[in-house]
Amino acid sequence: MGRRVAIVGIGQTHHRGRRPDVSVGEMINEAVRAALEDAQLTPKDIDAVLCSNMDFFEGYYLSDLVMADYTGAFLKPGFKINTGGTTGGAAAEVAWHHIASGLFDTVMTIAYQKQDEPISSQSALMTISDPIYDRMTRSGNVFAYMAEQYMHEKGATEEHAAIDRVKSDQNALRNPHAHLKLNLTVEEVMNSRMLAYPLRLLHMCPQSCGACVLIMASEERARKITNNPVWYKDQVTVFQECWHSTSEPLGPNPVESTKTVAARKLFARNGITKPRRDIQCLEMYEPASWCELVWLEDFLICDKAEAWKLLEKGVWHLEGEFPVNPSGGVVATNPIGATAMVRVAEAALQVRGDAGEHQVTRQVRRAIASSYGGFNWTILHLLCGSPDD
Repeated sequence: MGRRVAIVGIGQTHHRGRRPDVSVGEMINEAVRAALEDAQLTPKDIDAVLCSNMDFFEGYYLSDLVMADYTGAFLKPGFKINTGGTTGGAAAEVAWHHIASGLFDTVMTIAYQKQDEPISSQSALMTISDPIYDRMTRSGNVFAYMAEQYMHEKGATEEHAAIDRVKSDQNALRNPHAHLKLNLTVEEVMNSRMLAYPLRLLHMCPQSCGACVLIMASEERARKITNNPVWYKDQVTVFQECWHSTSEPLGPNPVESTKTVAARKLFARNGITKPRRDIQCLEMYEPASWCELVWLEDFLICDKAEAWKLLEKGVWHLEGEFPVNPSGGVVATNPIGATAMVRVAEAALQVRGDAGEHQVTRQVRRAIASSYGGFNWTILHLLCGSPDD
């Protein structure tokens, strides 16, 4: 059995649409300094440094090599991670493996994206595949198809997606690191520009510049560093095990979503029989507001056709029974290479009780964070306040 691992330091930049005031390295360094200060450590205390982003959207390759001075990685072991949309979550997962295996005691894992300098990521995504043959793999199209299917089969309306977007925006207004803080109304969301029915502009995530850093340590080391560690208890990764799903219709033969497969495995391994009782909040990687409603059901947080009904009752709100995306979520902040790690960081802040104005009202003993990548790649992370939870 591997060693127990805890998150002992968390750092984020203030995410923005443009950061002309800093270089990529300077932006990363902001989050590195914040994490080191949070853990009360120096670069000398770090055994290895992992670096992650989506190279394709930055426009140059193996950027970690030129960032060593900014990350504190000079003369330390480490390597680069890129798994698409799940990159930041994979970077947290890899750090856990390095410590649980006994290879290192203290690892800094870094995720970032600066999207105001290279080509537009959306322009890249729209030109890498055939516009007809691959049309269902394009993010806007697949989310629109998902939303229309959910409305037709489950009874949701356009207003439910708008309510969910306003909920996320209200949470983002309380989060000092969030990018979009729009103070939206349901009417503004429903009147925003249609992209592909029923997907509207205000349903979609932005392009953000930002970085996120986690410092993780073995149990022995963690207890010397902090009195309030957040235990990285477990993770499940599912990729292409179930290619098609009812919520991600990429083929004619729908089967179980990878999100459902991941949730079932994680819950079974950790004795979670009633998720809304046994877990206190969820930071979900949701590129569009519709995703949150559909994927709450896929993650087995509620029954089918129930997510929009529980939304009406306020269950998913910050003060509700099961807060979802108390940070504001991906629809508020999306530094693509770091987005999945931000989910883990925000879930850790909730467990630690350090989320400030967007701290949920119930005590958080357990939180889960999800990572999402193209072609149905899912990672689920379970964080706990005690290693024995």
